[in-house]
Amino acid sequence: MADKGIINLRFNQDQGCFTCCMESGLRIFNVDPLAYKTSYDLETMGSLSQCEMLHRTNILALVSGGSRPKFANHSVLLYDDNKALVFAVLLFKAPVLAVRLRRDKIVVATATSVHVFSFPDKIERLFSLETRYNPLGLLEVTPILTAERHLLVYPGHKPGSVQLVDLSFTEAGITSAPVTINSHKNDLACLAINQQGTLIATASVKGTLIRVWDTVKKRLHVELRRGTDPAKVYCINFSRDSEFLCCSSDNGTIHIFALKDTHLNKRSSFSKIRLLGTYVESQWALANFTVPPECACVCAFGSRSSVVAICVDGTFHKYVFNADGNCNRECYDIFLEMTPDDDFVI
Repeated sequence: MADKGIINLRFNQDQGCFTCCMESGLRIFNVDPLAYKTSYDLETMGSLSQCEMLHRTNILALVSGGSRPKFANHSVLLYDDNKALVFAVLLFKAPVLAVRLRRDKIVVATATSVHVFSFPDKIERLFSLETRYNPLGLLEVTPILTAERHLLVYPGHKPGSVQLVDLSFTEAGITSAPVTINSHKNDLACLAINQQGTLIATASVKGTLIRVWDTVKKRLHVELRRGTDPAKVYCINFSRDSEFLCCSSDNGTIHIFALKDTHLNKRSSFSKIRLLGTYVESQWALANFTVPPECACVCAFGSRSSVVAICVDGTFHKYVFNADGNCNRECYDIFLEMTPDDDFVI
């Protein structure tokens, strides 16, 4: 992702904040309204490859990276912003590629394994799982404790498959057997899970289709067509109510799909001619908008039927969409040029 010193961009669990890991340290922003909340310089943090917020609390999980790291990249540092100190360090045998925080667990991925820890009272390893080679560190967990299903999701051993592990009743050394969903023929490129843990979304390295799976019934909920040409999918996100889904890719377009009222999604004008095959029966995006081409970005849902995109060129884009497929820009800003707003409270 590196561009203008940005190494990684990530939303927190409610998509209301985002972290910006940089060669020069870390910055944290509020999304709506866009506000620069705080920053940590090189002396404090070094350059970082990852930062995971625990919702809107003072707890951060940090992984060093970039050209000027202060710590080893095979460790996760748990940082308390209120006390300005690292209160725990988790060490691994290989570089950490992803970390996810819940109020009761920490989940970490390396290229060949996933590790689950209890949190926060007693931080101990509950179990570890060997995975298919996972160079992207694909990993997601149900974000909230009041969810209907508490799942850990990661790539399965078969190309294009995804595995689901129930986190509801985990104890040290004990875990339920993973359930496998064969989602694509090619290797996975992106994963997402909704707030309730009832839906997951997958995209392969081909990047033309996004498939949404029902985790309760273990079957395909809907297949969505991002485009016809291969693309690198950077990000997929569900709206908080799971009525919509957005995705971003390296073609510079943010796509917005309807999940609840799928008839809102566009169809090919030839969709009624079934002899032409499944391609023309595909569901295309309800709405879309473009950001700077070939610019990596992450996307998420804001308030009042809006979608935001945050790009590695330092730009912030907010568009409002409606059921007719109209999509209009509400906000454009350069967040890298913002100064901290000391009066703004997250």
